[in-house]
Amino acid sequence: MRSVSYLLAAALAAALAVSAPAQEQGPALTLDDAIRLALQRNKLLKVASYSPKIARANLLVARGQFDPNLQFARNYSQSDFAVQTGFTPIEDVTKTDYYSASVTGLLPLGTQYNVGAYTNELRDALDGAKSYDTFGGITITQPLLYGFGFGYNLVNVRVQKANRAIQDQAYRASAINEVTATIVAYSQLLLAHDQLNSAHRAENLAASLVTENEKEFKIGSISQADVIQARALTATYRETILIAERAVRDAQNQLRELIGEDAFFEDEPLFTLVPYDAPVITVDRHADLLTAYKMRPDYQQARLNVVSDKAREAYAANALLPVVNVNGTWGYEGVSGSFYTSRMQVENRQNPSTQVGLSVSIPLTFAVGRGSLRAARLTREQAEENLKSMEADIAVAVAAAVGQIETTRKRVAADQNAYDLAKQVLNADEKMKKDGQISTFQVVNEQQQVEEAENVLSYAVASERQAVAQYDQALGTTLDRYHVTLTND
Repeated sequence: MRSVSYLLAAALAAALAVSAPAQEQGPALTLDDAIRLALQRNKLLKVASYSPKIARANLLVARGQFDPNLQFARNYSQSDFAVQTGFTPIEDVTKTDYYSASVTGLLPLGTQYNVGAYTNELRDALDGAKSYDTFGGITITQPLLYGFGFGYNLVNVRVQKANRAIQDQAYRASAINEVTATIVAYSQLLLAHDQLNSAHRAENLAASLVTENEKEFKIGSISQADVIQARALTATYRETILIAERAVRDAQNQLRELIGEDAFFEDEPLFTLVPYDAPVITVDRHADLLTAYKMRPDYQQARLNVVSDKAREAYAANALLPVVNVNGTWGYEGVSGSFYTSRMQVENRQNPSTQVGLSVSIPLTFAVGRGSLRAARLTREQAEENLKSMEADIAVAVAAAVGQIETTRKRVAADQNAYDLAKQVLNADEKMKKDGQISTFQVVNEQQQVEEAENVLSYAVASERQAVAQYDQALGTTLDRYHVTLTND
């Protein structure tokens, strides 16, 4: 029976000796490296980077409505009619050629202008006479009520300018989210490595106990049951190690996706991570809340939405005014049978020409204007209420983030103390076992307690690192902490 036991023990020891193949270690990757790669290669961030560029293009379109236009025109017309001379009607043909060149445009006050010249050439086929009517000058149409003012004419510029800033903040928010996700993923990968290393240390510690027990069994100090008990503990760590290795691979794939990689194979070498301590944070609840209002991109977006809605409301208010336009033309005219002569009359300012007019249009109900203004006002009020609601949400988020900072600090201190005490107990029990004062069962139990305490401490340290990342995210200071400057193309 004893020989069978030895054979089983040998087979178990051989199985434990066959460990999983060693993972190939890849290049060192620091947290700063991971953040830099995420900012350069993260796919979601690349998608988000187009929105600010599109917003800038739309702002260029809005401002372009005030660019002057150079216009040329050439029209030809022909009129056929019968002329009665005596008893025989004669068909007459009149041909007209129209040429014009001008600079036209719109000013922010609503002024429409046209500066240029035109020539009408009239030809009569019956008698071959030609007549040239030439004019050069400026024509202006100025709204006095509806259509007048910066609020009406600059609405697209103001809305698109606010939208440009909104998209800048949206991109900043995306960058903060992806950097935070990268920090958390890096911390999770560190934790997975810590868990794997802990499992290996526990296995090695258990294997050492097996070796010691085998020696003591040979000299008759302990029973074979103590040896089997130590071997059984060692065997349990194989599954723990396999699970921990899987967790390391999965955590690395999550980090690799965040830093822009898109192929995930099992034979990829594992990163060699550089552990880091959580940054030391000095919390100030009142100051932190003010910082969040200033720095959080989502809050700034909400503020800019109010600015945009106010511009739309000013535009809608203008629609309640009647249309009253003044138009005027001033210039010089030349009329002659020769184009050269008519043109010279204009150049020599021989025939001043002035025209002034007024047009009025009053809607009978103003239903469209009243409805548009009401909708714009309600939209603006809704945006302001949303801003107030967001302020309350931010206050809760900041309070929670500050609380997590304080709690995780205490957890790390408490768990570190528990781990140190567990190790002291284990060391003491190991000495007592060598002296024969306690059994293997008690040492095995203490080894498990040390492993559990080490794992709890690893989780607490990871939670503290992640709490700082989430604290920075809640305040909107993530990019500042890691000295990241976003450039606008």
